Parts: sequence; C-alpha cells; structure tokens
Amino acid sequence: MKRLDVILTVLFFTLSFLTLNAQTLKDERQYKETADKLVRSALIEKKAYGWLKELCEIGPRLSGSENSIKAIHWAENKMKQLGFDSVWLQPVMVPHWVRGKIEDAVISRSKNYKGKSLRIAAFGGSVGTPKEGITGEVLEVKTFDELQQNKDKAKGKIIFFNRPFDESLTNTFSAYGRAVDQRIRGAIEAAKAGGIAAIVRSITSKHDNVPHTGVMYYADSLRKVPSVGIGWLDADFLEKAIKKEPNLTITLKLDCSTLPATQSYNVIGEIKGREKPKDIIVVGGHIDSWDKGCGAQDDGAPSLQTIEALDLLNRLNIKPKRTIRCVLFVNEENGGRGSKKYGKFARKSDETNLAAIESDRGAFTPRGFYVTADSTVIKKMQTWLPVLNTALIDWVRPGGSGADVSKITNAKALLGYATDNQRYFDFHHSDNDILETVNPREMELGSAAIAIMAYLISEEGL
Repeated sequence: MKRLDVILTVLFFTLSFLTLNAQTLKDERQYKETADKLVRSALIEKKAYGWLKELCEIGPRLSGSENSIKAIHWAENKMKQLGFDSVWLQPVMVPHWVRGKIEDAVISRSKNYKGKSLRIAAFGGSVGTPKEGITGEVLEVKTFDELQQNKDKAKGKIIFFNRPFDESLTNTFSAYGRAVDQRIRGAIEAAKAGGIAAIVRSITSKHDNVPHTGVMYYADSLRKVPSVGIGWLDADFLEKAIKKEPNLTITLKLDCSTLPATQSYNVIGEIKGREKPKDIIVVGGHIDSWDKGCGAQDDGAPSLQTIEALDLLNRLNIKPKRTIRCVLFVNEENGGRGSKKYGKFARKSDETNLAAIESDRGAFTPRGFYVTADSTVIKKMQTWLPVLNTALIDWVRPGGSGADVSKITNAKALLGYATDNQRYFDFHHSDNDILETVNPREMELGSAAIAIMAYLISEEGL
C-alpha cells in the first residue's frame, strides 16, 4: 500500500506539473497571438507617425509658449477622437522663458579672426545681455575643478567649458551624462569664479555646427551670467584659436528673457480596466519640447507612441483587465512641474499605482525596458521576453525609468522604454530634431512594444 501511495503521489505531481506547464504554454501562445496583432496593426496603419506630422506642423512646444498650448489641446482632442473612456486636462503652472531674436557671438579682437561669427544657442533660463553685449577674453577649461584651480585667471572672462561628448562609450546616454553638468551648472561655476559668461561645447554626437540647447540653472547667491551652447565645429575652432591667440575677445549678445509663470496642463486619457479599474498602469512621455527644431524625437514621437499604445488596444477590441492611462506631462524640459503635479495626484488618489512606463529616448528601433522594481518583479517581466520579442524587445533589466514617471513614487514598478541610442544625440535639443529624422517603422514598433508591455502587466499583474 505504501508503494502504491508513493506511485500515486508521484503521478499526481507529474500530472499537475504537466497541466501547469501546458497552461503556461497556452497563455504564452495567446499572448504571442495578441502581440502579433498589435505589431501588425501598428506597422500597417502607421497612425502615430501620421499624428507626428500633425504635431510637427504646430512647431516647437516650449512650456509657456502659444505652441505648447496648441499642442496640448491638439492631444486632448486626439484622445477624444480615438474614443478613450476618459480624457481630461490637469492644470499646472509652468515657467515661461523666451529665447528672443538675437543670439550673436563674434570674435571682436584678434589679429587673425576678427569678425568671425560663432554659432551659438542660449540655454533655457539664461539671462540676456545688455544691448551692447558682453565682451571678454576667453578661459578654456574641461572641468569645474580645473576652473577652480585657475580662479585667479577667470575674473572678467568668458568661461569656455570644452569637455567633449565621450565618443568611446557605446551607450550615448552615458556619454551625455558625463558632459551635461557643464550645461546645467556652467553659469553657476563661471559666476563663482568671477567669470562674466559661459560658453559650453554642445553635448552631441554629431560633427556639425548646429548648437544644442537645454536647461541650465542659477544660484540665488551668485550673479546671473549668460550661458550658451556652441556648435561642435565652432568649439573646435575656438579651441585652436585661443591657443594661437590667448588674448582674443568675444562679444556676446542675447535678448532672451524670463516672463511670469503661466497656466498649462498635463493631458490625460485612459481606457478602463474590465476587472480592476482602480489598478492603474501609466504610459506616457512629455508633450513639451525645446524651441529648436520641432521636437520630433524629443519627445514628440515617443509621447505619441504612448497614445497609440492605448489606441492599438482599442482598435483591436482588446479589453485590458486593469486601467491603462496615458499621461502627457508638460514642462519636462525646464522644470518638471507636470510630473510633480501628477506624482502628487497619484500619491493622494485611492487608486493602486501598479506600474508606469515612460517613452523619452527617441523613436528608434526597440531594444528593451529598464525597470526600477523589486528583483522578483523584474524576473517576472523577464519571463515575458518571448512575447515582447515580437516587437524586437531583447531585454528587461534593472535601471532608471525616466524623469517624469519617476515622480510616481508609490508605483510598484517604473519602466523606461529603451531604443537603439546611437543617433539620439545627433538630434537632441537642436534644430536637427525634425520630422525627417523619424523612421515610421521604428516609431511604430515602439508603439507596439509599449502596448504589449502594458497589456502583459494588466493581465498578469506584478
């Protein structure tokens, strides 16, 4: 009898394992079929790419600008037209910086280069100059430590921060991260050393002469000095010129200014969950852009991918178990006020913030998802790779999510959708960031990848 009991027990567990395994395989096949439908619909219909053309026709969308408000209402109407279950605007007060029309940098004293113009772009938040401009000799440094070591030479000079984008790194975001402090804190460090302005080598991987902009900050305790980016080729030229003529001067003229904060909005739309409507999965990007180019890669196409993620489910009549909510955050580029407002709302609501996915790395070929969550959650998502690979997602790994969704601090998992990043900083924050840089197939594969991940989280939970 004991032997029979053992045999029956072994048989029971064997059958249970086979049944469980068969069920898992069945679910995986069903998910793969759904994923295949999402990819096919995205690639064939290319709706998001069509929307991107409309958005780029509005123009650049810096927070506080007229174009920004136009884009916000355009996105609101688009969500309503697509038949989302709920669409609303979340009020946010945002900063209002205006570039102006004058951005001149000219070598004003030199034996060899007098009258030579340099391609520059003011950084967002920079003060302007007097009408006659600011004139000074140039001190070149690579680091803030080097500037402090040469503080006795810095007083009254224009500080040229000349640390290049590190092209030896395969991850361009790492290269960007190692250089961006010059832009963000350059004016602070220049003023601290007695400098009168900051010129920063553009943080880009493209060897052209298009200057890149971006946010910069001041310290209340220090004098505010103008801060600008300079094109790669002109940065190379200036580096050589001051070695040949250390006493040459540059005259800098800017008429940018900061106006009072103004009313703006996050754009929010959702499709309700069929079983657990108060479990929320956010997908989103930022609706604002810098005032150069039309913000096609940063963050027009990626933010529209998140709208299309919901629309793909709707158009294929796929009803998620949990609510999937699209949030287009305002003011990511120069303040992050939209994400702070939504994060506060998420913490106070009676909803369960299960996960949030951010798309803000350009609309290039899908690669993976970075995830901030417990290791058990990440391991669970990694078992979904056979399904995610339908949209070319190769990995799910620990990492940072994004500037906006990171403010949803009570979410169980925060995800950053990652693309091939080799070309992103060719365009980032510059006049290069236009519609023509976006490949429709790459963009649409991203829409499908986000839709698949959001749907898997909805159905499987975390």
